[in-house]
Amino acid sequence: MFFGILFTILWASGAVSVKFGLLSAPPLIMGTIRFLLAGSLLLVYIYLFRKGKYRMPQKHEWKPLILLGLFNTSLYLGCGFWALKTVSSGFFNLAVVVNPFLVAILSSIFMNRFIQKKEWIGMLVSAIGLVIATYPLLQDGHSTLSGIILLLIGMISMAIGSVYFQKQKLQLPSLVINAWQVLFGGIILIIPSMLLELDEPVVFDMNLVLYLVWSVLGVSIFAMILWFYLLKQDAVKANIWLFLTPIAGYLLASILLGEKITIYDAIASLFVFTGLYLSGNLRLNKLPKPPLEKKVEA
Repeated sequence: MFFGILFTILWASGAVSVKFGLLSAPPLIMGTIRFLLAGSLLLVYIYLFRKGKYRMPQKHEWKPLILLGLFNTSLYLGCGFWALKTVSSGFFNLAVVVNPFLVAILSSIFMNRFIQKKEWIGMLVSAIGLVIATYPLLQDGHSTLSGIILLLIGMISMAIGSVYFQKQKLQLPSLVINAWQVLFGGIILIIPSMLLELDEPVVFDMNLVLYLVWSVLGVSIFAMILWFYLLKQDAVKANIWLFLTPIAGYLLASILLGEKITIYDAIASLFVFTGLYLSGNLRLNKLPKPPLEKKVEA
């Protein structure tokens, strides 16, 4: 239970830490630095400290790894970081947890996956929850429509990456896939960050250093390793801890950023979790079906 709670807090802190990082650097440059550091350190851990346990990708596996880096890191997290300039971190954590619904819709289009009636009901209930959460944020100026659209683009990209991952059936451990996709995602972001943010100031202060240390070591590396440990222990409980990140996210945002937790947030969260449960994405007492999305993004 301790490791589950620790993972939930660490993973929920990701969006909150980005808010602090944005005080010192623009989102794409900040993300590029983080992904290059995290990917490099993960690969050092995999191929140096765990030497001999993991193989290098084969020739035909490089293209899928690069595309996964594009969809799951460059676009998803790049758009997500950009969105967090104008979207509350609490809403970010709540919105991302419904991504399995986007995966289901895209899978029905590209993989002929049948969407069950209970899944449609779950999607509708969760969508109502997100509308409830979005309305007051737009009204009081805590979020902007452009930020929410950026977040949606990022979520769609992550869903595309998840479906692509399922179709490719890479014969590599999830930890290795994540490490390479994070590194490639950072490399891909170098040019966009230079073109779009070259004139924006980057302050190399203690705030930026602390953000990078926390986000790279705490979130991208330690939390990811912890996630794979939890999956090995009990996949059902592991996914429950993952779905609890919005609650931890709201609490951390309230404590560290001063974001208010409103009645709208509580009602919206209730709708979202109810939708996840009705759809079968959130299982409390039985083994889940093989998930479309087997990994957590760094």
